[in-house]
Amino acid sequence: MDNYGGIVKLLLSLNLLDSKQILHAERIRSKLSTPVPLLNVLKDLNVISDETIRKAMLDRGSCIRIGDLLVELGYLSESDLTAAFNIQKEKEKDLKIGEILIKYNFIEEKLFNRILSIQLGFPLIDVNVSVVDKKQFKRIPLRVAMEYNFVPILTDDDSQLVAFSDPLDKNSINVARKCLGPDFRFAIGEKKALHDTIKLLANLQSGQKINVDTKTVVGIANSILLSALKSDASDVHIEPFVDRLQIRFREDGVLRHYKDYSPEIIPALTSRIKIMCEADIAEKRRHQGGRILFEYDEGKIDVRVSFYVTVHGEKIVMRLLKQKKELVDIHSIGMAPNILSKFLEDAVYQPSGVLLVTGPTGSGKTSTVYSCINHIKNPQISIITAEEPVEYVMDGISQCSIDPKINLTFEETLRHIVRQDPDVIFIGEIRDFASAEMAMQSALTGHKVLTTFHTEDSIGALIRLLNMNIAPFLISSTIVSVLAQRLLRRVCPSCATEMKLTPQQLKRLGCNPSDLYGATFTKGRGCDECKQTGYRGRVGVFELLILNELVRDAVLQQKTSHEIRQLSIEHSGLVTLLEDGLLKAANGITSVDELLRCLPKLSIPRPLIEIRRLSGE
Repeated sequence: MDNYGGIVKLLLSLNLLDSKQILHAERIRSKLSTPVPLLNVLKDLNVISDETIRKAMLDRGSCIRIGDLLVELGYLSESDLTAAFNIQKEKEKDLKIGEILIKYNFIEEKLFNRILSIQLGFPLIDVNVSVVDKKQFKRIPLRVAMEYNFVPILTDDDSQLVAFSDPLDKNSINVARKCLGPDFRFAIGEKKALHDTIKLLANLQSGQKINVDTKTVVGIANSILLSALKSDASDVHIEPFVDRLQIRFREDGVLRHYKDYSPEIIPALTSRIKIMCEADIAEKRRHQGGRILFEYDEGKIDVRVSFYVTVHGEKIVMRLLKQKKELVDIHSIGMAPNILSKFLEDAVYQPSGVLLVTGPTGSGKTSTVYSCINHIKNPQISIITAEEPVEYVMDGISQCSIDPKINLTFEETLRHIVRQDPDVIFIGEIRDFASAEMAMQSALTGHKVLTTFHTEDSIGALIRLLNMNIAPFLISSTIVSVLAQRLLRRVCPSCATEMKLTPQQLKRLGCNPSDLYGATFTKGRGCDECKQTGYRGRVGVFELLILNELVRDAVLQQKTSHEIRQLSIEHSGLVTLLEDGLLKAANGITSVDELLRCLPKLSIPRPLIEIRRLSGE
């Protein structure tokens, strides 16, 4: 019982656990290939939860130290805790152990706050302007709120709730009691979120209206775009709310909060962006779209803008389409050796037929297609493209940028492409029956067609074409391959640390520990290089379907996606997206969390040794 840990002992004493449950969890833990805390096994078995632990600690007033709690819950190793204590002893004597754990990237602040809320029994609040009790906030001098970092929170009853970045700081507590009275409940908020919220509330409370003139709005619009370019963001989300204008950037496929502005700037900024993209500034009741050619010091960028009407104003999403100059070599896009060899021989080098590259928006489809075009380009063949817009400007091929405003549509362009005596045709995207049929008909007449498609996986592309009423014989006779892909975030090499999979992760993957023999899984601890995210850059994950005779017959017979997938796995060496991702995670390139976040689990992955054999690694 001495090895169980303080929390398990506490739960036993409160009869929230019994000895049979603990013995059962111990038996399961003893069979795991990677050691995990007993508490984690009990949570995975749904015997206990964080809420159970929080209530137990609150009822008994338990004083388990935060470091010991993190270790017992499995979020920190004993060696990391010892290292943090050594840092405190040698050079950070003025900092608390929690501050050291966050400062030196042993643990993320959000996770630390969540465990602190369990330890203290205080609720964890996602602090923003909308949750602040503005009436009570007016009782706090702005300088005091900024210095001591606390705000009153709205509640459903008459009780007072106050969020602190450090709820154990006696100075902050005493100041809060002087401003708000002695009776309030404690809550925990993230330090930066509290600081940003107080700063915005201070601007709103000052009563000084922002001088929203043309110069101000132009500067804000330009600064948002320039900051997005500097952050290498793919999209900018400008979202109006009742008390703020929220700006977020999509970086490496994930949205990140950038900045909040006062709500009074919403109409002027919306009008400015409409002027930039030549949209109708008088129309505020209907959704609109537009395009900006934004020029800056390093060149210019094509920005596609979408205006979406909401109850608080128009939400704006801007997609940044950089004209990429550096093409990725096809051998460097991240395909495993056997998959790349099969892709080149059975798809790219084929003289005719349709090569489909599928995946969601922003999954790198166009980059893959252009790496194929660059690989086969030579003076003996004619290559023509129809894109919206042209993302890569390439010498030696004829590129057309679609512009629906002048009726230069895909349908119109494709009719003229076939009269240009092309050998290879690149259609930016299959969007409807007309473009799909045109691609198939072009392949039937001996052309090689490369195009992109929005589907979940490779088999889904065939099913979706059938649902678009494309004749099964046309699909079967023209499509030579379907390449499905995703972009996963790379683990930051500067702060990567080896990790062991939890039982919950194994369960979600559908794997046994023995299936993953030889794997080295990693995660990023977070550092300045990766902006504390643990990730830097992205890597491609691929699923290649080659249509052999068995698959073609299955399409003709209109079999289900499950049947075609099983057929492809058994007879054409298909490695699924999840399997390819698992291989990259096992090599320490990406994380298991990324696989679970991004990849469809349409079948149980095979053992890692089998995936390595099929992939040629």
